[in-house]
This record gives sequence, C-alpha cells and structure tokens, in this order.
Amino acid sequence: MHFHTSQNSQSCLLASSVAVLQAEKRGSSTGVGVGELIWPSPSDGTPFWKKDFPSSGVSPEVFADVKDSDPKHIIHVTAEMAPIAKVGGLGDVVTGLARACLSRGHTVDIMLPFYECIQKQHIKDLTVITKYNSYHDGNWVPTTAYRGVVSGIPVIFIEPSNLFFKGQYVYGGSYNELEAYLFFSRACLEWMQVTSTQPDIIHVHEWQTGALPLLYWDIYHHLSLKKPRIVLTIHNMEHYGECSKEQLSKSGLEGSVYASIDKAVDDRTIGHNPERLSLLKGGIVYSNAVVYFGILNGIDITMWNPATDIFLPVKFNDQKPEGKKFCKYYVQRGLGLASEGTQDGNHVPDITYKAPLVVCITRLVPQKGLHLISHAIKHIEELGGQMVILGKASDVRVQTEFEGLAKLHNQGPCIRILLMFSDELSHMLYAAADMVLVPSIYEPCGLTQMIGMRYGAVPVVRKTGGLADTVFDMDDQSNHNKANGFVFEGIDEGSLNCALDRAFTYFREKPDEWNGIIKKVMEVDNSWNNTAGKYVELYHSI
Repeated sequence: MHFHTSQNSQSCLLASSVAVLQAEKRGSSTGVGVGELIWPSPSDGTPFWKKDFPSSGVSPEVFADVKDSDPKHIIHVTAEMAPIAKVGGLGDVVTGLARACLSRGHTVDIMLPFYECIQKQHIKDLTVITKYNSYHDGNWVPTTAYRGVVSGIPVIFIEPSNLFFKGQYVYGGSYNELEAYLFFSRACLEWMQVTSTQPDIIHVHEWQTGALPLLYWDIYHHLSLKKPRIVLTIHNMEHYGECSKEQLSKSGLEGSVYASIDKAVDDRTIGHNPERLSLLKGGIVYSNAVVYFGILNGIDITMWNPATDIFLPVKFNDQKPEGKKFCKYYVQRGLGLASEGTQDGNHVPDITYKAPLVVCITRLVPQKGLHLISHAIKHIEELGGQMVILGKASDVRVQTEFEGLAKLHNQGPCIRILLMFSDELSHMLYAAADMVLVPSIYEPCGLTQMIGMRYGAVPVVRKTGGLADTVFDMDDQSNHNKANGFVFEGIDEGSLNCALDRAFTYFREKPDEWNGIIKKVMEVDNSWNNTAGKYVELYHSI
C-alpha cells in the first residue's frame, strides 16, 4: 500500500528532518526533532502507517565496486517482487538479487504477473511493449506485455485477457491459482519466443514457476529458444505445487508423461495421492541448477536503510542511533502503548526506556513457530515488556486463534496483534523494536532477523537454518567476537523463556553492553554484496 503525500505530513517530516540536522550540527543527541513531530494516536481517523509518505526519491545505494568480466542477461520469472507485489521473503530476495546483479554490470529483467492489485502509479515509464497470444487449455489467450521500472529494476508485466490475476490481493483471487501460474510460466516463454529474446539465464522461483523448466526443455528449446539455462531457487520446501495430470495438460504438455518418480511425482504425494504431480519436483528435475541451501540470501540495503527510510518519523544510523528511541515512542504512541500526555521536546518518557519492545513480523504459519509466538505474548507481558505482532494467517483456524488473542490483549497496555500486512508499518516496527523475535521451527534463510539488525533491533531466534548462520548468542564464550543476539535450541516454551529472560536482563541491567550490541548488529553486512557473487558463479557454471 502506498499513499499520496499531504501537505501536513510533508511539513511534519520536513520539520523533523530539519531538526535532526540542526541537532547534528549542534553535536547534541537531544531534541532530535521530537518537539516538531506530530505524535500519532490510536484515535486518529487514519492509522499512522496509512498517512501520506513522500514517494521514494532515494537513489540505489552503490555496491562495492565489483563489475563482472563476463556479463550475462538474466530474467527472473517470479510470483512476487518487493515492494509492489510482496507477500513474504520471496519478493525481497528477487528485488535484492536483481539489483545486486544490475550493479555488477549484468542485464536483468523481472517477469511478473500484472496482478490487478498492483498500483500502477508506483511503476515508472509503464508502457505496452507486446500484444501476443499464449496457450491455455486448448485456446490461445490474448495477452499483453508491459514494460516498466520498479525500484530501478526493469520489469515485464504479463497480463492475460482472462480472469487470471484479478482480485484485491497477490494470492487468493477467485481464479484457479495453480492454472494461472501454469499459464504465466508458459506466457513468459512465449513472450521470449515471439520477441526473439534469448537470455543467458532464466531464474525461476518457487512452485509457482516450477512448470517453466518442463515447458522450456520439452517445447520451447525445440523451437527457437536455444540459449537460456534454467536456475530454480526454492525458498520454502513446504509448498510444492500439487497438480493433477489434467491440470498440467492445460499448459500444452502431456501431463501423463510426467507421472513418474524421475520426472514430476514427489515422494510426498505418493502416500496420500499417487495421481498427483508436484510442480516443484518437476522444476528440480528439469532445471540446470537448484539453489536451496549453500547461498545465504541478503537484504536489499537500499529498501531497508534507517538513514533514508521514507516511512520513519526520524532517521538514524549506526553512528547516530539516537533517532531510534523517537521511532519507538512514535510507534508506542500510535498503537496506544504509551500515554498521550504532553512531552518536553527534549526527552521521551520512561516507558520508552524501561519496557523493551519486542516485534514479531511474520506470516502466521506453522513453520514460523505459532505456539512459541502465542506463548511469547504471555511471557513478555509477565516480564513487563511490550510486544507487537504483525502478520496474516492463511489458515482459518490460525486466524481465528490469533483474532481471539487480539481481542484479549489489544486493549491492554502491553500487546498489539495486528492481523494484516503493511509494508509501511513493518518499516516503522523494525525501527521501533528493541528486539525482533524469530522462533521458526525451520528457516532456510530468514530475512526478518537481518532486517531487524539493520534497524538496531537485537534478534531473539531459534537455532535453525539461516537463523543459526546469522545470529550468535551473547553468552556463548566460544563465539564472543560474533555474538549479536540471543539464541535458543528447543521448540518448547521453556527454551524461549530462557532466551527472552536473558535478553531482558541485558536490556535492563547492562545498558552499556546493550548499546554495544545495537551498534554491532547495525554494522553487520547482510547486504547482497556478499552473496550475489555466488549466484553469478552459479550462472557461469551452467
């Protein structure tokens, strides 16, 4: 969601920025524009995260001066892209990797369904480039390809003339989602065919584009597309695109040909439904390279930068972190977690210093440790802290459970459970958080803990996958140099309690060490600088 900027909020942001600059010139860490800010309130007609923000005028941050000697043309085919069509980490990864490869001198395009919910005003230079037909279920469907620029990255939008990709959200329209992505996978290849576009690499993501490698090698490679090689990145093994032979046949492939264990039958479908195929399994078999582990994702340091973030009331960085406490108080005021008495412009009230604010920004699915998230609510309240949960559940039972928790807690002084997705609010919450909680049962990489660290939020995580690769426990003497957060190993409530207890003790009783951790986590380089090179090596290898 994005909003036009009103004069009032522009002047408010401008005033706070000027005050920050004046405070910096004076060398003062107090009065950082807090007297100029218009503090939000839960009783405001418009919630503070839906206020008007200036459009992003931030130029992409320059990466380390690395130019690859043999530049490639890479096309990402994806169901998500941050910030215009983002549901989870997939959208962040695609944008971050694309931007990093562009900065290294490669030619990069992203191909994305033109979802009805994408707000066109956030695409620069949007133009129709190709009108063509693409096959689906016995018909050739009139299709339009648009080109535009999003966050500095060229994007090709595919819009079929049928009902596919209509609706208010990226996922969950009234059309058959699996068939829509089968259509999209073929439509991307058909566009390359009719426009004589021959990238070096077609990089597909998740089950949604799992059929593209099958379509490429069994149809389009026999036509004119000879050059491309296929890379598949699996972001989440849990979803594998279960598909009937009849559905796969609608793409123009003969579905029964793929009904074998060496093609598209997955071990996981054999037990409960041997008739089913898996698009993800097919994608694995038919791709030249598959990335699941081995390459740790980065975060897009242009999009996630507290020094330039357009959604923050006050900016800050690792050298001047003072603005963070104002972001915390701003969020506390806006969510009703702090009283609304008039404040002296030079300080924020004691609640901001005394009560640690723990933030959990997540999809509410079993992978993310739902029982630990709901337990954390109770334990953080007992410890005298505050907690904000931001996320949506796809499962009705989970949604109902968290709606019950919200009803129970949201009027109190400590807990806010916000069952929605808001990119703007997520930026503000990372900036406000003292701690970011990531209690995942499994997590191939995880971006939340990396983004939290970039914004000075200390991670409290379960030791698994990418969380174990990026967060090292403060009390682990063998890893003292890397220590940057609080880690627990079990999947039980007691293990989580221990980690939270230790984090709260540091926050309250060891303020100097706590400030040291904040500085340390903000300095960690989790950008794509380090990891894009590994993808480039993979592209070359195939």
